[in-house]
Amino acid sequence: MPDLTYQEKIDLLRAKKLEHTREKQEVVGFMDHDDWGLILPPPTEREIVRTISSSGMPITDVLLKSFKVIPNHPSGGFFGPRSCGENFRKLLEVHPVYIDPISSLAGAYMVNFMSYRNPHWNPDFDYSHLHKEQELYQLVTGIGATQHFCQDMEIGLRLGWKGILDKIRYFRKINSIESFEFYDGLESVVLGIQNWVYRTAQTAKAMAQYEENLELRRNLEEIAEMNERLINEPPRTFREACQWILWYLITARMYNGSGSLGRLDVMLYPFYKRDKEMGILSDEEAIFHIACLLLRDTAYIQLGGYDRDGKDVTNPLSYLILEAAHQLKIPANIGVCVGEGIDKNLLYRGVEILIKDKTGIPKFLGADNIVNGFAKNGYPLEIARERAYAGCHWYGIPGREYTIMDCVKINFATIFDVALREMMQESGCTPSAKELWDRFTKHLRIAIDTIAKGLDFHLEYMHKVFPELVLDLCSHGPIEKGLDASHGGVEFYNMCVDGAGLATVADSFGAIEERIEKEGKLTWQELMYYLDNNWAGLDGERIRLLMKNTPRYGSGVSIADEYAIRISKVFTQMVKEKPTPNGYNMIPGLFSWANTIPMGKNLGATPNGRHAGDPISHGANPDPGFRKDGAATAMAIAIANVQPGYGNTAPMQLELDPSIDNEKEAIENIANLIKVHFDLGGTMVNINVIDKDKILEAHKDPSKYPDLIVRVTGFSAYFSSLSPEFRQLVVDRIIGNG
Repeated sequence: MPDLTYQEKIDLLRAKKLEHTREKQEVVGFMDHDDWGLILPPPTEREIVRTISSSGMPITDVLLKSFKVIPNHPSGGFFGPRSCGENFRKLLEVHPVYIDPISSLAGAYMVNFMSYRNPHWNPDFDYSHLHKEQELYQLVTGIGATQHFCQDMEIGLRLGWKGILDKIRYFRKINSIESFEFYDGLESVVLGIQNWVYRTAQTAKAMAQYEENLELRRNLEEIAEMNERLINEPPRTFREACQWILWYLITARMYNGSGSLGRLDVMLYPFYKRDKEMGILSDEEAIFHIACLLLRDTAYIQLGGYDRDGKDVTNPLSYLILEAAHQLKIPANIGVCVGEGIDKNLLYRGVEILIKDKTGIPKFLGADNIVNGFAKNGYPLEIARERAYAGCHWYGIPGREYTIMDCVKINFATIFDVALREMMQESGCTPSAKELWDRFTKHLRIAIDTIAKGLDFHLEYMHKVFPELVLDLCSHGPIEKGLDASHGGVEFYNMCVDGAGLATVADSFGAIEERIEKEGKLTWQELMYYLDNNWAGLDGERIRLLMKNTPRYGSGVSIADEYAIRISKVFTQMVKEKPTPNGYNMIPGLFSWANTIPMGKNLGATPNGRHAGDPISHGANPDPGFRKDGAATAMAIAIANVQPGYGNTAPMQLELDPSIDNEKEAIENIANLIKVHFDLGGTMVNINVIDKDKILEAHKDPSKYPDLIVRVTGFSAYFSSLSPEFRQLVVDRIIGNG
């Protein structure tokens, strides 16, 4: 039997990925998050636990029958670095081995360590003094948030697992006894990983003895030899570097969901260059190794960009990583940098793949605005240029910056609702748009102050609850200082604070000014009647459409556009006017992630015509159907106008129809739209290229299109894996019917 081509191997791996996905859909159900590479444990080893979350949503956890946590607290939970490390090591040491003989890399994770954490927060650390405001404004506080910052994986590639272990033991001798528990936790994690790698190497060796196909046997022998080396030595070759990165990624993902990776083209380039010069690596083989890496985790990857001195770091590997995603055609989270000094061909190749594959991959990153914006926080440009794309909408200085990006949300629509009801219930108050604005900003300030106090609380206690043991291994400072990254271990602390529901509130203010104050078609009291009754009654739908069909945010020169800019500006000013009470810097962004649906569930009807319980608006985007013509250009201008401008993004989510007569012209037009958005101040662009009829058919019966991939928000996923509510969000954006 002739050897398989690399493309044939990739096709087989993709087919296996779809099998695993279908099994997860059957067992776990809907997955409204990144398409993680989790593979279910064998049926004889799995335990299915179904519970209901505090928000009333069903949760399905897949656990290993052979693993039980050892609690260290009367609540039944396990807290602190020693207990977390020891329990995680136990899990790693019983974790099933996974090897696909076709893949060049071994390993996959099968359970989530977070599923064993109950309770998630140590009840001894009480923050009930913040509950009143947190509940009033329905804040996503960030307290107890994990990961969402970027490690520096080059540390691990340089040291290997034994080198990291030696480093832990060396600094344990230097630092005080107070840090011993932390070092115990770190050491447990590394020993657990080494055990997992060792068992994998032995399994590959055993599988090779019984493999009749010579090509597969040779591959299994190479996997065994490579992983046996990687137990104690750092990677030498490109393939070994990919394998080491994969072990780190799946360990981090299993520990607390981390998916940050950063500049893969930069960190792998020295291995690629050396192997190419030695004649032991072809580009086709490099693409295959990268595809095997992408197959096992949808890590967030930046391609291109600047080095510290402002020079473009785009290299041949940047293109090969794009090509691997193109050939693999599964969900991935790859961002292509666009900037004045960055190779423009990378942008055009990215757009070409986006159009051909129709998977929402890649996304595009406005490097210049992100770098210059972050520098406004007081950082030199050299440091700002080091920041890497590493999450849904976020960046981090690899291994040096703690941020909990995307974990803190202020729902502008809830703030608006509180302000509106306060104004209408206060006797002697004359309702007006100005009065409402003043109260909105008053409550927004209280919400931001509450968030700031909560961030201080998180930074004070998180290391005693669930420390960042895996990310600590590849960060600058935690091992050296004996301090977790969440508690002073790293150099920089820039706490992300995202605003959400921008269009919902801007359109509500705009509708009030137009219909109540300018035209007098409705009174304030009548508005409240219809809101309280969710637009019910004889005239309810007519009034709802009257309010909804005012010129909206994104339409161009409208009152709602003016309000969107005002909201973004006042939010940015309030976040930046002072640090947290303990002195930590906060950076504003505009992004809702998957919170769009839950943020709307407990919110009543809003004056923009939204029904009670419906999702709030998506990120910085105008609501679907905001304009009938020129929507893409209008959206690009509108979202550029509301950028906070301090290095955190306010992405543009764009949906395009794939009916393209001239592909070359389409590539040029889309590339120009991206560049125009960034020229105007934009920071990130996510694009779906998908047929309206196809998405409607898939929404009706997802099983007909099991391999249909969409960019949901900052992440991409199989459409069939999403819940009906999440599918509807994507459908609404694509068909634009709001």
